[in-house]
Amino acid sequence: MTGPVIALYAEFTALPGHEKEVSRLLQGLTIHVRQEAGCIRFDPHRLGSDPAAFFVYEEYRDPAAFDAHRAAAYGAAFNLALAPLVEGDGSTLTFLAPLV
Repeated sequence: MTGPVIALYAEFTALPGHEKEVSRLLQGLTIHVRQEAGCIRFDPHRLGSDPAAFFVYEEYRDPAAFDAHRAAAYGAAFNLALAPLVEGDGSTLTFLAPLV
């Protein structure tokens, strides 16, 4: 299955006192995701105005690459570990559409 590049961003906010652990988890995930064959870009950030707020910009080659990313065991382990450390149930995903 091929198609357009999948672009999105994920956002989540660490609960007070868990910022370092969330950062550590995200750094570990980044190593794995950047090795995925279909990953074009995986850029994690902290918001400059709030060190508890995290933002990740992601791009995948096509829908199949994104599906493979979502199916990866290390991603499931990350989400399971992340959930009790952040506000809400985990990250919020926002999918993007190109203007041109």
